[in-house]
Amino acid sequence: MANNLTHFDPFNELSRLEAFRGFDDLMKNFRLRSMFGDVDTEPRIKIDVTEDEEKYMVKADIPGVKKEDIDIDINGNEVAIAAELRRDKEDNAGEAVVRSERYYGKQYRSFTLPREINEANVFATYENGVLQMTLPKKSGTSSRKITVN
Repeated sequence: MANNLTHFDPFNELSRLEAFRGFDDLMKNFRLRSMFGDVDTEPRIKIDVTEDEEKYMVKADIPGVKKEDIDIDINGNEVAIAAELRRDKEDNAGEAVVRSERYYGKQYRSFTLPREINEANVFATYENGVLQMTLPKKSGTSSRKITVN
């Protein structure tokens, strides 16, 4: 049973179509673009979730954070990942920031899985900006079909 846990973004999907490749260029000249064009959004934690009979495997891209700054919370079948990228204070006398595009702050991602997780046996590692989690499925958990009278 494969589940697609990807958040749907209609504009992102449109930009992939050949007919809309110039959509971004078109929006650059649109009046509202100038009002919102320079607003940076925080990066999303991108995830891949796969499963087999016993467990879910999650890979989450969280570059630039220390493993001590990653929090994972599991409640039943809900998984939440929070990470904080801290800015190092640099005090360079005589230097002024011309442009800063690197993101600093908190990122958060949560998702729901079809079956509950056995929290006691969860295993997580973080290496090269990728968080990998093994989430064992709780045994004995089954869904019950309800008949409507």
